[in-house]
Amino acid sequence: MLLHFLSSSSASSPLCPRFLLHTIPPVSLRFLAMSTAASSSSSRPVRGAAVPVPSLGVDEAGAVADEAFQRHTSPSLRRGGAGVAVVWFRNDLRVLDNEALVRAWAASEAVLPVFCVDPRVFEGSTHYFGFPKTGALRAQFLIECLGDLKQNLRKKGLDLLVRHGKPEEILPSIAKAVSAHTVYAHKETYSEELLVERLVCQRLEQVQITQGGAPGQKKPLNPRLQLIWGATLYHIDDLPFTVNNLPDVYTQFRKAVESKSSVRNCSKLPPSLGPPPSSGLDEIGGWGTIPTLESLGLSVTKSEKGMHFIGGESAALGRVHEYFWKKDQLKVYKETRNGMLGPDYSTKFSPWLASGSLSPRYICEEVKRYEKQRVANDSTYWVLFELIWRDYFRFLSAKYGNSIFHLGGPRKVVSKWSQDQALFESWREGRTGYPLIDANMRELSTTGFMSNRGRQIVCSFLVRDMGIDWRIGAEWFETCLLDYDPASNYGNWTYGAGVGNDPREDRYFSIPKQAKTYDPEGEYVAYWLPELRSLAKERRNFPGASYIRQIVPLKFDGGNQKKDQQFNRQRRPNNMYRRQVK
Repeated sequence: MLLHFLSSSSASSPLCPRFLLHTIPPVSLRFLAMSTAASSSSSRPVRGAAVPVPSLGVDEAGAVADEAFQRHTSPSLRRGGAGVAVVWFRNDLRVLDNEALVRAWAASEAVLPVFCVDPRVFEGSTHYFGFPKTGALRAQFLIECLGDLKQNLRKKGLDLLVRHGKPEEILPSIAKAVSAHTVYAHKETYSEELLVERLVCQRLEQVQITQGGAPGQKKPLNPRLQLIWGATLYHIDDLPFTVNNLPDVYTQFRKAVESKSSVRNCSKLPPSLGPPPSSGLDEIGGWGTIPTLESLGLSVTKSEKGMHFIGGESAALGRVHEYFWKKDQLKVYKETRNGMLGPDYSTKFSPWLASGSLSPRYICEEVKRYEKQRVANDSTYWVLFELIWRDYFRFLSAKYGNSIFHLGGPRKVVSKWSQDQALFESWREGRTGYPLIDANMRELSTTGFMSNRGRQIVCSFLVRDMGIDWRIGAEWFETCLLDYDPASNYGNWTYGAGVGNDPREDRYFSIPKQAKTYDPEGEYVAYWLPELRSLAKERRNFPGASYIRQIVPLKFDGGNQKKDQQFNRQRRPNNMYRRQVK
């Protein structure tokens, strides 16, 4: 079974106690962004050069997006509503196949799109260990997503109103100012987001909108919150079982939905989504501005290594076009998906899926179109197979709630875990003495991305070889990943730690075996650890004394470690984290 790390905010309960790092200075993150220098179409990056993903130019990506919009536009659509509807954008930063947006248009005479820069998301901390909830690289990616969303809405006759603050405080005042009858939004499944939904709903009930007509003829109305499901490939209403009866094994889930459910078509767009409201905007201060990294108190330093993902729906549609049609990589996806170096060993769709800049149903439609026009094989199916994995984790998060964030996971497994500060920092900073681990962790901090194979390996090393509390690793991923979403991230970490719904509880990845299989010539580790490049290819993953000392011995070394190279670490106290209730 493939663990697909398709990676918003932490979804742990606001009522739970909070654990903070008190014996460690505040995390000093040197987040490294990448230059957007043009790259070749090679599947491996030029040594020392940053590779933009997609590699299309701005004009080409824009043309691809325009063509996709055109294919999904229906002139026959008619709107039959009255008044004003607000669309609250959350983790759905797209125009194409955005059902909340289309339904708001159909039910109104004017639409007002809104995005709230929630300080709890952009400036908050992770639940247990106090890492930044949204790191600088993901923040920059989301800023680019918002800029592109604003541009695409303008093409459709609208604009994006941006406000800094909590949605439950902002949306009611906006609804009152423009006399909106409904706020449309996509529904979430995580406790923090569900709490915000409840608060928005409660605050809207306190707003009274005066209806037209003679005084006293019509009673004032309360704006309502209309939540719509739109994050998954399969719609929640089309599952062959209720969420509470969701199978606990992925294979059972996949076979059931493939045989008994069907994927809905993408929502069609009208030629224009306009107009925006004609009054009320001046009262609330106009359209506002998209934040900058500086305004969020963040910064990045350009790096000349790895991949630089470009945020936004236009880039997302451009990447689908590039990977499927321009480079024709889809037909070999299953053979290459376990690679680790370069932009084209896998689709790289996950950052746009996580931000909602790309619809999984659009990917499915493009796969089906590719199968008709070019080839249908195991590779084309495997993209859908992994989208179903993503669905599965999302539905599991709805079934099990906050237990996916708890130490014992959904199965309430009782285990002893270490919270050793020095060991965790060596893993986080890529200083474990194992090139494959260190290279992956350096790629993560530099780019905000790591291959699916790499994520499984570093997870296994942290929890199996180091014995470290898996939640620390999961929260560090939450900080760093461009493609972070709670369900996929914590779903995969619970699986890797043996506390998820997985019949194979002791999932262990042998580093020597993984290195020999997936980086046999040491190209990946030498790219991220240039000090190893001068070594013979077969020694790069096994450098011995030519590299830093190994921080812990492996649980199963496969005969690749010599006893005199093992580092016998000193015992350290396990109570490195002090509990603080807030």
